[in-house]
Amino acid sequence: MSRSNELGDAVRRALERYFKDMDGETPHAIYDMVLKSIEKPMIEIVLARAEGNQTVASAMLGINRNTLRKKIKQLRIKGA
Repeated sequence: MSRSNELGDAVRRALERYFKDMDGETPHAIYDMVLKSIEKPMIEIVLARAEGNQTVASAMLGINRNTLRKKIKQLRIKGA
């Protein structure tokens, strides 16, 4: 199994649990909720792997360094 499938499967399981826990309630803004849930830990882990080097981390993430800096500020990521 590839890494992307593992991540997709984890998201799938989490969303299935989320819907089950909703117990008939109508969910809203799922897209934003999922992105916000995964974005911060993803950036934190990549920054740690890059030893805090934002240039390296932005390349690993495939985003512009300025975009990474904006995300770090928005998500209040410490130590970056």
